[in-house]
Formats: sequence, C-alpha cells, structure tokens
Amino acid sequence: MFLSTVLVVLTDLAARFMGTTLFRRHFHLLLSALVMFGPMLSLWVSHHSIFAKKNHFLYRMFLHSGWGWTCIFVGSFVFLLSFSVRRSLSLSIRHLSRLAVAGGLWLGFCKLLDLLENATGSCYEPLEAGTVVTNGQTLLVLREGESKSECLKAGMLWRGYEVSEDIFLLCLCCLLLVEETAVFGPYLSLGGISDAPLRILFLFCVLLLWLWIFLLLCLLAYFPQFPTQLLGGALGCLSWRGLYQGWYRLGPSWYCPGRPGLGLLNIKAVGNDVEDAQLKQTNHDHCN
Repeated sequence: MFLSTVLVVLTDLAARFMGTTLFRRHFHLLLSALVMFGPMLSLWVSHHSIFAKKNHFLYRMFLHSGWGWTCIFVGSFVFLLSFSVRRSLSLSIRHLSRLAVAGGLWLGFCKLLDLLENATGSCYEPLEAGTVVTNGQTLLVLREGESKSECLKAGMLWRGYEVSEDIFLLCLCCLLLVEETAVFGPYLSLGGISDAPLRILFLFCVLLLWLWIFLLLCLLAYFPQFPTQLLGGALGCLSWRGLYQGWYRLGPSWYCPGRPGLGLLNIKAVGNDVEDAQLKQTNHDHCN
C-alpha cells in the first residue's frame, strides 16, 4: 500500500510537471542552451573523474544503444496507454509508428553523415614514437586512397567533417520522450484509468529522460568538440521540429500517424468536446 501510494504521488507530480505549458513550450530551448553552453563546464570539471573515461559503464551500457532503450520504454508506454484506452491494435500501431518514423530518420541521417565524413575526410598515419614532435603533438603523414573503415582498421587516424551522432541521438531522444509522455498529465486529469504497470512505465520514461540529459552534460563537459556537437544538437532539434511540429500535426491518415494522444483523451466519462478542447489547447501550446 505504501509503495503504491508513493508510485501514484511520484507519477502524478511528474505527469503534472511534464504536461504543463511552460515545460512543453520551452524544453527545446533549455536543451539548445545546454548544447550551446555545456562545453563551458569543461573549465570546472575534473578530467580525472570516472565520467572522463569513454569506456565508463554508462557510456557503454546506455549511450551506445540509446535508441534501443528509448524505443523499449517509450514504445511500451505508448502501446499500453493506447491499447488500455481503446482496445484497438490498429490505433496502437499507428501511435507506435511515430517511433518507427523517428528511427528511420535517425538511421538515414547517420548514413548521410557517414557519407559526408568519408567524402570530406583524409587518413593520417602518426609517425613512430621517438620522432620529431612539434608543439607537443606527434606529426602526421597523409595517406591517400584509404577509406575510413580501412584507415581505422589499420590503426591510423581519420580526420573529416564530422557531426556528433551522440549529441544528435541524445537531443532527439530527449525531445521525443517529452512529446510522447507529456500526454499522460492531461490523460490523468480527464480521469483516465492508470494502473500500476502504466505508471511504472511512465516513471521509467521520466528517469530515462533525466539519464539522457545527464549523459548529454557529461559529453559536453568532458569531451567538448566544437562545432561538431553544436551541429549534432541542431540536427536533433530540426528533426524534432520537422516531425512533431510539422508532419505529425497534419492529422492521422495513411501517410501520417498524427500527434501523441490523438484519439486517447476522450475518456468514457468525458465527452468528445473535452478531447477537442484539450487537443486544441495542446496545438496552441506547440504553436506558441
């Protein structure tokens, strides 16, 4: 009973906070500020910290498979919420298709970024130890005709035009988490059924959001790379803007899955006019 009460209190507070107009309207601005000014934290953090090692457990366990973790928790939450309300598999699949679209967009951009780096980069071979060093840096010899995969496999260095895929992924996942879970607050306020599994999944999504923000700050503070990280953050925000502020607002159809919460907010005890008013308010919040 005590744990159940704690779960209800925590999820109600989190849902109310994430469903507020202030949070939903300005979260992308907060994320942009973190990406722009986060590298300044490198002036204060200790580079002997455990988070300054790229083989840290959090990086290996979560960052390298960030999209998978996001799909598991957000997909489970979206499916359980939609199916528990409507008992319609087609509606649940339509809402889940937003994750498939975002995943396809992420993979497509990653392929394009790899092509860009291959087209603009060059392979360099460091001189052997004990050779001349200039300004504390080992001299590099250009190796022509090498592809990126061959260069890295041979233990050499590849220098090209890069966009941080890690920052891109983290920004996109954070914005996606906020969009998909923000509907839970209005859903509860309309008297929606919320059993323990749904609340636990929502709480996991909230914890995952804060974990992504923490990892984002760690990358910016301990591994600052300007302007590649700034470009990655900009690409993540533009992807979110194009999907959730653009395409998904066209309404559900054969080519568009629609906005989060569409068709789910008219709880049985509440009339359809309440749902329309709620969706109009959400639409107005996003426009502002």
